[in-house]
Amino acid sequence: MSERGAKFLRQWLMNNMSGIVGANVVTLAEATQKLLSAAKAIGIRSEELKQDNGSTYEAVLDAIVQHRQGQMSREISRRTPT
Repeated sequence: MSERGAKFLRQWLMNNMSGIVGANVVTLAEATQKLLSAAKAIGIRSEELKQDNGSTYEAVLDAIVQHRQGQMSREISRRTPT
């Protein structure tokens, strides 16, 4: 993934994560297409968004999983007495 692609992906996910967390496969595929369309609109090729070992779809899926894990960690921390 290019540096420019990674920066765009991070920003796009921050702006759109709430709409895709809890997404099913169809919604995730639609989100990936929206990501690719938004990137294309500003001149970022899909190749710049692909991870070294996976697809753009997998990058979005990984971000959702990481987001959920972080969310669960925060919820556990709030519930755990100090």
